[in-house]
Amino acid sequence: MMNFILAATDPMEHVLSHPLFTLRDGLFVIDNHILMQVAATVLLLVLIISAFRSGRRAKGDEVEALVPRGSANFFEAICSYLRNEVAKPNLGPYADRFVPYVWSVFFFILFCNLLGLLPIDAVLGLFMSHPPHIGGTPTGNIYVTATLAIFTLLMMVVNGLRLGGMHYLAHFSPGPLWMAPLMIPVEIIGLFAKIFALTIRLFANMMAGHVLLATLISFATVLPGLAGLGVAIPALLGAVAITMLELFVAFLQAFIFTFLTCLFLGQSIVFHHDEQEHAPEGAH
Repeated sequence: MMNFILAATDPMEHVLSHPLFTLRDGLFVIDNHILMQVAATVLLLVLIISAFRSGRRAKGDEVEALVPRGSANFFEAICSYLRNEVAKPNLGPYADRFVPYVWSVFFFILFCNLLGLLPIDAVLGLFMSHPPHIGGTPTGNIYVTATLAIFTLLMMVVNGLRLGGMHYLAHFSPGPLWMAPLMIPVEIIGLFAKIFALTIRLFANMMAGHVLLATLISFATVLPGLAGLGVAIPALLGAVAITMLELFVAFLQAFIFTFLTCLFLGQSIVFHHDEQEHAPEGAH
């Protein structure tokens, strides 16, 4: 994330992608954001597998072995909350079908956000004169957030057509037929506006926090001597406060992206079940 030692120049240096090496004569470029995405994925898989595997090794009967322990409680509590409080209210009868995607989106974004808080460059700078720019927050890269949003768009359109069929197409013109030439373009623009909101919200919040943190830290090197110390102390205290806020934002932005994903996906696949909702209770 932030190179706390070399933060005195351009704050944008810490949020932009930095190529590490190229493959096939420049056809593929591996940068620090790609590396951090791979690290987040591997770390997530290792932690989840080890957490739930340790529970299965617990002594006792089969029921006791299913009770989560340790870090498994952390993952199960979040998964249960996302399923019951986020997926079910928005996805209705399709909640269990799409909840693996919901969990994957949340934890991938969360781990990318949290890894971006680690001062990897600063640590490497203690041992290397010119350390490679390995750290970084992938979700502060608009290409990453746009890709995640496009996956949600594909989920909306493909499953809307697959599960809703004509009901999904009909919602692009909810008014009278003579208003279709106006309503259809508006609904299509609204569809892409949702994806634009997903992209920009996550990207802007993660990028802005890191730029602000780098700017505060850069104040510590503006003035020499006692004057510089008078500026450095409040700047570093502010940086600590912003870091704590960034930790909260890492969870918050992962949740908001996941919630909006469920909301938008639900609008594409649940609208045609209105008649079932008004059916007598005895029919269920």
